[in-house]
Amino acid sequence: MRDAVVEYFQLRWYGELAVITPASEVENLPSNVIEEAARMILTPLKDRVPSGLIVDLSAVNHFSSEFISFLLRCHLIVKPMGYEMVLAGVSPRIRELLNQTNLDTIWAIYPNRAEAMAVMRSE
Repeated sequence: MRDAVVEYFQLRWYGELAVITPASEVENLPSNVIEEAARMILTPLKDRVPSGLIVDLSAVNHFSSEFISFLLRCHLIVKPMGYEMVLAGVSPRIRELLNQTNLDTIWAIYPNRAEAMAVMRSE
């Protein structure tokens, strides 16, 4: 499976590990655009479930409920297979949102993609 680049998301494969990187523009996109872009990323993940999934949020400072829905849908692809999804590069504002919604109890949070990859590859 090749890497996928959608206008507002990038999906890259590192062996069986996948990394999704949303662009900063997702902060201001209407829900229908986020939904369409998300579908284009979720399809290859469903076709080839990664053994680990990292969502690199380093370019994003805040997001909408539609984006949270996207994260949960990603989680529901990998978790039933016994795999993990983690977040990297989380801004203080997103960390607070994740804390308020208790989503920080679902996903491990790493300071950056490199640290997340190192942990995911060692497991």
